[in-house]
Amino acid sequence: MPIYAYRCDDCGFAKDVLQKMSDPVLTDCPTCGKATFKKQLTAAGFQLKGTGWYATDFRGGTPPATGVATGPADAKADAKSDSTAAAPAAAPASPTTPA
Repeated sequence: MPIYAYRCDDCGFAKDVLQKMSDPVLTDCPTCGKATFKKQLTAAGFQLKGTGWYATDFRGGTPPATGVATGPADAKADAKSDSTAAAPAAAPASPTTPA
């Protein structure tokens, strides 16, 4: 069931309410009793549970290696880059101190 955020326009009372999607929208403020209790637009939050790509690929582990030759296409690309003159490596940037 989703959690909806409500706020009273008159007194400013705010409350999060656990409701079914089919439940009617609340209109009466529980503190002042006026019909100015309105549902607010908030960011949706959700949690993925169970096993799957989201649990295994984005858990903060070590990133996969890049630039590794995996087949004939990569070997051809490496051969082309070896035949051309390589540009000199740039000197590392010196660290700057914050002002």
